Amino acid sequence: MKNQLRQVFRSGKFLTGFIMFCAILLLVMIYPLFNPGNPLAMIGYNSFIPPGTYFSLYDSLDTPQVYTLRLDGADDVRIDRKLTPADREAIVEWLLLYSGHEEGVDISEEDIDVDDTEALLELWWEHYSSEIRIPGMTIADRRAYGRLDRKLEGIFYIEDLHVFSLDPESEEYDVLHAKVSNTDYVNVNDVANTRRLVLGTDNFGRDMLKQLVAAIATSLRIGLIAGVIATAIGLVLGLLAGYIGGIIDDIIMFFSNLFTVIPSFVLLILISFSIGQGARSATTVAVVIGLTAWVWTTRSVRSQVLSLRNRDHVNLSKLSGHSMPRIIITDILPYIASYVVMALILQISTAILAEAGLSMLGLGPKTTEVPTLGLMMNWAMNYQAHLSGAWWAYYPVVLVIAVISFSLNLMNTGLDQIFNPQLRE
Repeated sequence: MKNQLRQVFRSGKFLTGFIMFCAILLLVMIYPLFNPGNPLAMIGYNSFIPPGTYFSLYDSLDTPQVYTLRLDGADDVRIDRKLTPADREAIVEWLLLYSGHEEGVDISEEDIDVDDTEALLELWWEHYSSEIRIPGMTIADRRAYGRLDRKLEGIFYIEDLHVFSLDPESEEYDVLHAKVSNTDYVNVNDVANTRRLVLGTDNFGRDMLKQLVAAIATSLRIGLIAGVIATAIGLVLGLLAGYIGGIIDDIIMFFSNLFTVIPSFVLLILISFSIGQGARSATTVAVVIGLTAWVWTTRSVRSQVLSLRNRDHVNLSKLSGHSMPRIIITDILPYIASYVVMALILQISTAILAEAGLSMLGLGPKTTEVPTLGLMMNWAMNYQAHLSGAWWAYYPVVLVIAVISFSLNLMNTGLDQIFNPQLRE
């Protein structure tokens, strides 16, 4: 046993997969200690808040110390940030449309530098007018360009800003609360309320990283429960079919062939749909997945037992009068133990992917209970995160699913190379 464990942890593939999987487990166990609370709590009023560090603008006006910094190019950076990439594209689009329909105006796309804010605005102010009617342009587009022009009117305004508070007696905003200059800076550590959103928020305004860690834990639990159930059923049926044979083998193989003909995922969809959304907890989904994923384990264990049941040590136990359970447990099971472990690892990986597929179809655990990796993908898809550019709502989830599956399959490959004589290096 000790020699086998030494071989296992000398396998590069198994060790790499094991380290990756342990790193995921450590993240699941440690991160909630630093960021406790309900992962489904809504902290944002906006959908798909991008990753970044956020501090209270309200509290920043009351910081104990305001610093004056005169940074080179600060005004240019401020102006460039006011003109978003979408605004720049809209300016270029209007200029090209105007040039194509106005005689005497020749503006090509090569003449427009979208990164040169000053030159871009000069072209806009030189040619744009709300009175201009470009053929084929809708009223909605004309209004959008009009709103953009009004936004650009004060883009160079960098004077001091005055913040007034409401006078409770006169109910007028006549009490000067603060004056903010373009050279005023505050230390973010002095602001009372700050929040670091490493992965932003989802469509419901929930912390994506906190939700992702909780979803990993739930999906791993589903995978473990389903994997243990499927492996246990497959092991028992495979041992009985392979060792006893006869009518028992025929019955077990009949049902095994029957479930093989019917795609397991289709059966999984039908069972999940029949249960109903309100009754589908994470544990229920795991049990359903386990009850539909035992077939290939049964067939594989049966084939292993068929090659072992007529070996000398097994025949010797039969002649010694040992009972069938003892022969199976002491003379057959130890020889296929490594194979059973590999089957369990594959079943866990398959169950995690099955849950993700079910949840993508809206047949996973109920959405108000716990997050799972599949549910997070379902939410991102339903609220069109890919169309709004909210990559943080689905890329991390896809990456985590891929890393978990890759690590488990890498561990399985390493074990297979150790215990399979045909693959042993």
